[in-house]
Amino acid sequence: MAFLVQHGKSRGTVAAAARERKPRHGAKAAVTRSPGKPELGRRHLAGRLLLAACLVAPVLCICAARLLSPLPSRVSSGNGVYLAEENLVSSEDAEAGAGALNSFYQGIVDGHGPPGPISPVPARFGADLVRISPELDTQVKNSNDENRTVLSNESGIEGKTISSGKSGSPPETSSMDFQQSVTDIEVSKPMSKIYCDDKSKDEGFPYARPIICQMSGDVRVSPGSSSVSIIMPMQQGVEGRRVRPYARRDDSLLPLVTEVDIRASASENDAPKCSVSHDVPAVIFSIGGYTGNFFHDMSDVLIPLYLTSFRFKGRVKFFITNYKQWWIQKYKPMLRRLSHYNIIDFDSNKDVHCFEQVMVGLFRDRDLILQPHPTRNPKGYSMLDFTRFLRHSYGLKRARPLVLGEEPSKKPKMLVISRRGTRKILNLRQVVAISRALGFDVTISEARGNLKRFAAMVNSCDVLLAVHGAGLTNQIFLPAQAVVIQIVPWGKMDWMATNFYGEPARGMNLRYLEYHISEQESSLAQRYPRDHMVFKDPMAIHGQGWNVLADIFMTQDVKLNLRRFRPTLLQALDLLQL
Repeated sequence: MAFLVQHGKSRGTVAAAARERKPRHGAKAAVTRSPGKPELGRRHLAGRLLLAACLVAPVLCICAARLLSPLPSRVSSGNGVYLAEENLVSSEDAEAGAGALNSFYQGIVDGHGPPGPISPVPARFGADLVRISPELDTQVKNSNDENRTVLSNESGIEGKTISSGKSGSPPETSSMDFQQSVTDIEVSKPMSKIYCDDKSKDEGFPYARPIICQMSGDVRVSPGSSSVSIIMPMQQGVEGRRVRPYARRDDSLLPLVTEVDIRASASENDAPKCSVSHDVPAVIFSIGGYTGNFFHDMSDVLIPLYLTSFRFKGRVKFFITNYKQWWIQKYKPMLRRLSHYNIIDFDSNKDVHCFEQVMVGLFRDRDLILQPHPTRNPKGYSMLDFTRFLRHSYGLKRARPLVLGEEPSKKPKMLVISRRGTRKILNLRQVVAISRALGFDVTISEARGNLKRFAAMVNSCDVLLAVHGAGLTNQIFLPAQAVVIQIVPWGKMDWMATNFYGEPARGMNLRYLEYHISEQESSLAQRYPRDHMVFKDPMAIHGQGWNVLADIFMTQDVKLNLRRFRPTLLQALDLLQL
């Protein structure tokens, strides 16, 4: 009985536990079963297949990349110009090659890549991105030289080495080995190009079209031999040439400007070995010629240099021939804004400098003038842009002159530029006195001394008065809408006066006045009789050439007729009221 009771209690307890484990809401009870041997075998086989696939995938990718690498990359710019391996960049030639020149110039203005209407691209599919990376300057060595990849930086510099995996060894699963294997894919160098503009003409200003040569690709500058070498293996027949990089085409300048020899080399072995490499363009120019005269400093060097290099925003190297330290120091504020790098003395430097883009010579326009042009001035810079650049370079504060009536207690300031040699104003004191009587605050100064201080003096004035000559070039420092008065000497000097200073003044948004002296106001009246051709036929003197003209008309002094000159001063006051 005790047994039955005990046994019955046990069964009841089991039954109660079973009721507690019963699935709720009619759910079926879960069935737990251990996997059998066939199922475990299938699982192990699937794991092995997945591992094998992971190992084989990199091999397939490498094979595919190598199969595709011999295929040339053909990229169109949309206007019939293609970049392809071993193919030159073609372009329509307008204005005796101006199209090619514009294509080159547009490529370098943005500070990247070889010239062309599109950005440079790797010439093969699967190109290694390390080629265009800043990491290019890192050299990773490997004892196995048979499988290394030499990557050129497109400037002809000794290639930097990045090693890859050993030849014949199976690829590892690590990402590092995979990257190293990809570097086996070669990247072709850009095609070197050279274009020299020596056909452009300006009938009115034949000297305003100097020769300028532009090169891209593998270019090596050797100041020690006064040469520039460009490696052109596909064009071995290209002849070199000699260029005087001064922005004025004038045969009388030949002994005053150093020549630069441009050479085409068929291979790197024929060119000098690079000792210094640069990642910015280079401009080679001369400060020989007529420099030292402020008019020529501006019209032959500084304005052309601005036109040529301002677009690089300081990322350009300057090589200067006929180097003069005093000249560099004088114009240092401007040169520093145009280039953020130290200037290289082309006459004494002994290194071989490697570049991707080099220009020998400077673009220029007419004297103290900048006009839009598709090749020489594609950015459309104007003299207003240049004068704004000057104000920033020299810290000139005034952008506009005094307007009469705005401040009743203030007088308009007049600066009279005096001269020591020729073309002096003989009655300067009387001219100053009548000017002050009319309401001007007059200052007299020579255009000498510290340029920054003199520029600030000019910028503080509202009227600039000077006899025809280089002193009038200082109008570039005047605020816009200021007044320029040019006293034109005797001798049919109208063309020179207007084109050298009158038209430039208008281009700088200045108000321009001319006062032409009579023969009685010229000192020539004491040197020549009235029936001399100097008075009867001045153009006959012009016909005898510049030297004769300069000896006569450029050496005269003037004595102004104050009654005749007074209306010009009144006109200047009227212009300041507008």
